[in-house]
Amino acid sequence: MKKNLINMSDIEKVKKLREATGAGFKDCNLAIKESDGDLDKAAEILRVKGISKASKKMSRDAKEGVVAVSGDEKKTSIIEVNCETDFVAKNDDFVNFVKELSELNNEKNSEINELNKTKMKNGNNVEDNLVALIAKVGEKITIGQTKTISNSSSKNYQYLHTVVKDNLAKLAVVVSLETKDNSENVKTFGKQLSMHIAASNPLALESNSIEKSIIDKEQQLVTEELKNLGKPEDIAKKISLGKMNKFKEENALLTQAWVMEPKKKVQDILKELAIGDLKIKEFSRIKIGE
Repeated sequence: MKKNLINMSDIEKVKKLREATGAGFKDCNLAIKESDGDLDKAAEILRVKGISKASKKMSRDAKEGVVAVSGDEKKTSIIEVNCETDFVAKNDDFVNFVKELSELNNEKNSEINELNKTKMKNGNNVEDNLVALIAKVGEKITIGQTKTISNSSSKNYQYLHTVVKDNLAKLAVVVSLETKDNSENVKTFGKQLSMHIAASNPLALESNSIEKSIIDKEQQLVTEELKNLGKPEDIAKKISLGKMNKFKEENALLTQAWVMEPKKKVQDILKELAIGDLKIKEFSRIKIGE
């Protein structure tokens, strides 16, 4: 019998190591030999090798993946997890990792540094499990945008678009409505509003809340466009003002055209509901790779 054939006890160790780490037979066999049969040392060897493999993959683009939503109507969290291909986004290992990660993200209120150090069901923390998953599936995987919405006086409504599985989708919206009214009208509006946000992608609740950097960039584009058209300065100023006002109106949620009835604005629909204390508190919209 050849000396390099492994005995039965080694085979059992390789099997256990494969189950624990998800690494391939060859890698597990080499790690067992390198660690003189110590499973913990072998797992550590694979983890270090995984980090080496992962670092090479992290320079690639990861624009696929899923957005996951967890929580309840009082506290809801969204987390984006990116990978390179849609094939991996539907992989069971990836899906199971994101599902557990999503629950932990809701517990940690989207505090990414805390989340990375949190232990998962297998006893390893999020950071280490992410590295192991990268080594296993062979793609770059990153945690993208995260957001937790929790207001004591409001209720959250959500919408998932292009569902991959259960609470995982390609686009997710959470919107928080404040009111003491618990009628079906409010519930219907909450659902419709989350769908509107998914379709219309508002940048802020009101125009004066749109980030200054976005306004400045748009102003720069408008100025450049009018300059290229050779408009006189006084006319250019008027046109510029009109264009900027329209940009703010179209990108602020309250002044957007209501998707279900475009002749009306979101704020008009709020007034028509005639619920005195009804307010849109905040919202979050996360689309994969955006």
